[in-house]
Amino acid sequence: MRSIIGRLQALAGDELERELVRLLDTLEQDLFREAEKARNAGAQSGYLASLGSLRAKRHKLVKSFSAELAGALESLRAPVLTDSAAETTPDAAGLRLVDHSEVTETNVLTAIARRHESRAGLPLLLLGQRLAVLAGQPAFDGSNLPVGPTAVATMLSRASAGVTGDVETRLQLYRLFDQQMMGGYLSLVEAMNALLDRENVLPGLTFVPTLARREKGERSGQAPDSEGREKDTGSTEPNRNDARGPSSADVSPQRRRTDGQSGADAQGSHGLTRQNSGLGGRVDTADEMQALAQLQQLLAESRRVEPRSHHGPTGDTLAADELDAALGSLQAPAEGTATPRTPGQVRQALLQQSRQQRGRAAQLADHDDETFELLGLLYSEIGRELRQGTRGAALLERLQVPLLRVALQDRGFFVRKQHPARQLLNSIAEAGTHWLNENDPGADPRLDDQLHEAVNHVVDNYHGDPAVFAAAQETLRAQLDAVARKAEVAQRRQVEAARGRDKLERAKQQAALAITEAIGDTAVPRFLSTLLEQAWTDVLSLVLLRHGEQSPEWRDHVDATARIIAANRGEPAPESLQPRVTEALGLVGYQGEEADAIAGRLVAANEAGDDPASRTELAVKLKARARLGANEIPPLPPVAPRDAREEECFVHLRSVAFGTPIEFNINQQGDRVRHRLAWFSPITGRVLLLTARGQRIEDQQGRETLDQIARLLASGQARIVPADDHTSLVDRAWQATLGRLRSFGRNLPGSEASQ
Repeated sequence: MRSIIGRLQALAGDELERELVRLLDTLEQDLFREAEKARNAGAQSGYLASLGSLRAKRHKLVKSFSAELAGALESLRAPVLTDSAAETTPDAAGLRLVDHSEVTETNVLTAIARRHESRAGLPLLLLGQRLAVLAGQPAFDGSNLPVGPTAVATMLSRASAGVTGDVETRLQLYRLFDQQMMGGYLSLVEAMNALLDRENVLPGLTFVPTLARREKGERSGQAPDSEGREKDTGSTEPNRNDARGPSSADVSPQRRRTDGQSGADAQGSHGLTRQNSGLGGRVDTADEMQALAQLQQLLAESRRVEPRSHHGPTGDTLAADELDAALGSLQAPAEGTATPRTPGQVRQALLQQSRQQRGRAAQLADHDDETFELLGLLYSEIGRELRQGTRGAALLERLQVPLLRVALQDRGFFVRKQHPARQLLNSIAEAGTHWLNENDPGADPRLDDQLHEAVNHVVDNYHGDPAVFAAAQETLRAQLDAVARKAEVAQRRQVEAARGRDKLERAKQQAALAITEAIGDTAVPRFLSTLLEQAWTDVLSLVLLRHGEQSPEWRDHVDATARIIAANRGEPAPESLQPRVTEALGLVGYQGEEADAIAGRLVAANEAGDDPASRTELAVKLKARARLGANEIPPLPPVAPRDAREEECFVHLRSVAFGTPIEFNINQQGDRVRHRLAWFSPITGRVLLLTARGQRIEDQQGRETLDQIARLLASGQARIVPADDHTSLVDRAWQATLGRLRSFGRNLPGSEASQ
């Protein structure tokens, strides 16, 4: 018994500790990036303090977490002690007010634990049964399982207390724990189950949540009754594999389905076991089964609104094997053959091909017809972000037949985000949206080649094995990660350059203000005003950039400015003033006679005694000389008064984080382009818009400032992408597809009365 617990401890400890170390590395990088992007020194010092505390104490955090995990498993057989007196008699002296941050942390951890308990529901149930045998106790549920999500989250919370600094850092730690560390938790639970199974702890244990039986005559696509489903899925009796009849391995891959429609083909009932589909995916979690049931319901409602026609005379229904073989012949068409551009066109080509071969019309089964419809809707929604005629759209057209074959065999493709075919579809769609811009001279030709190779690999090799999609995705992911890293570096450089330009602009504004204050109400000659606005403003700007406003150098040059104005009022100038001015002009490139001439004019610009020819010659030289930052800083457009809505958008825009995506309308058809608001100056109002590649938008006309973008937001010509909208392109498209299906239900006769 002790040896089994030791092996279980080694398995869980190694995996969770490795993921925790990786999580802390990511948190350090995030804190460093936040410090770089901080808008003020106070926020930056806070991030750096949290980073320093984490680096100094991370070893303690990992060690404490590992010790807690080991203790939880070692004390598996320890009796649970309860103090009845403590439960019935509250101690008033122990009552206290709960800090708001404690409530926030508790809520966050509770939500994370519940989410992962739901995702790993069935494997956790089996693990709770097996650990209960080792502990000699009743079965553990997910909330009190020693290695369950609640326990792991509590261990992390206790280990991080006093180590990670402020509350915000711990909340960021918990978000990474949810997204990164718990990402492989389901696999860990399954590995622990497999270990205990090998050690003969309830070997062969299975759990079979059965769906409701269909009534006789019910159409195959109709969803089961929700009340009956609730009743059936409440069964928790463990079953042995040898009592379940023929396994899914006895069913041909073409006939094997996981959409809840043909479970009877494999089981003789509507129960769903941990059956392997021909695509390496299983519909064995409560979330997936619920999603498929909802999908069935939506499809049933859509049929009630728009009864499905077979687009021609009815005929023989194509069997699953025939349908897959027909699609296989369309997957790699002969050279020069026109290829269908949508799943609907694939359907038409398939039925036409079948009619030519049979000599009579054929039709698809309802559930197969629904699959074509679903993929067509999904492609349509993807096309809203990936415009037709692009290279990305052409790649998706070639991929649609293999995807149809996948979806026909396993409807879990639609509801399982980790499905290899769905992940590859998302990678190619997002690459086509972000990285394959035909008008971008910086486009990576190697990525284009990799995308074509990935699609070609699937088209040439897919015959029912999901490993083909997984291999293509794995190869493509490395190139996409490299492109993303290059984009991040390019963005960082663009932001640094924009900050430099903004700092120069503010320095020139402050230099001009210093000259204006020195002049005051004094009337200065026009030529002196020109020299001050050009040459001397550049000098003051450069000194301010190099030394800062509090430096002696800046005060010395401001004093020289006042002396220049005083000398032009007729006051005697110190002998050292002109050499000082000549030396200062040398900082911005004025040398020799030119510097001496400008310094002489600045110290004593008497227009009455000046030689007009020499003054004109000097003015021509000044005009020909490039100003400091003249080519880098275009003038700001004038700002007109804003109405209430525009002011509201302007205030909100100033509060968004750097890097926030904004979508802009680019034509009257409603097509949009997404750019990142990588940086903006709260002082000057200038903005930096970048492409996904980190390239600066050259044509920013009408979008150069926060004021202009706020007006576009107010008029509906732009939209800020919500901060929590981090879903993938395919996930967004699928949610939009479900929304379209739900709209059918809302249009049903009498639906308003029932709501």
